[in-house]
Amino acid sequence: MSAYVVTVEFLLKPGMRAAFRPLIDANARASAREEAGCQRFDVVEPKDQPDRIFLYEIYADRAAFEIHLQSEHYLRFDRESAGLVAGKSVTTGELVCQGSA
Repeated sequence: MSAYVVTVEFLLKPGMRAAFRPLIDANARASAREEAGCQRFDVVEPKDQPDRIFLYEIYADRAAFEIHLQSEHYLRFDRESAGLVAGKSVTTGELVCQGSA
């Protein structure tokens, strides 16, 4: 088993979660629906941290992730959310053990 995993942590500008969520939710849904190589795209809100959002994404391989980065829905999200984000951290890796069947 091998898949390309991407985690992204967003630090939002204070009070921007309500504006950010529709943008990232639309990107996540479009990625899962329209990209053959996108196997999972989760949006997570940490408890008691209203200015933080993180993503857990799984792609078939790095090439599938590169296709994602060029997609119309991702580029729209990136452009429209830029003013809401104070910081962003991206980590990539290889899925080596999947806990569910």
